[in-house]
Amino acid sequence: MKNSVVGAPPPTGVFQKRPSKPTTFRVYYERRELPISVDHNNRGNAIAWKVDIEKLDYQYYLPLLFHGLCETVYPYEFLAREGIRDMLNRGGPRILPVLPKLIIPIRNAMNTKNHNVMCTTLRVIQHLVMSAEGVGIALVPYLKQILPVFNLFKNKKRNIGDAIERYNFLNLYKINIPGITFMKF
Repeated sequence: MKNSVVGAPPPTGVFQKRPSKPTTFRVYYERRELPISVDHNNRGNAIAWKVDIEKLDYQYYLPLLFHGLCETVYPYEFLAREGIRDMLNRGGPRILPVLPKLIIPIRNAMNTKNHNVMCTTLRVIQHLVMSAEGVGIALVPYLKQILPVFNLFKNKKRNIGDAIERYNFLNLYKINIPGITFMKF
């Protein structure tokens, strides 16, 4: 082993986007098992619900839509994002019992390390906290599962434009989750 040269270790790729696998949302949509479709009209695209949202089973459909947060391809990402928005707007007290089922899809979306997916997920978390009474407090035990991916990006400075920035996100949590203290990085 005399006169041997050791090369540098290979890069870990910790900040690289992870390719997402086909989600359950995509599979169910392609099988036409979801009560939504894209409505193309002269004002842009919207969601056409085939069933009244008030009659939907939130225990079944809301986690399924949250699995679609990992999607980056139209129409899947559009349908998932808008479907979640519609269900959170009209869910009220039906949202809180579903919260434990939403943690794994949220964590999977954050672990894609795709900035667009992460920003969309942060907006959805913000909307989720504001959508029903007690959701913010009920989310506290699950923060340990959701927030570790932010440790990777806390020192990475990047202009992400209109997307939610780190301090804005933490300030939103400060407002909505009493008893939690966040320190600036």
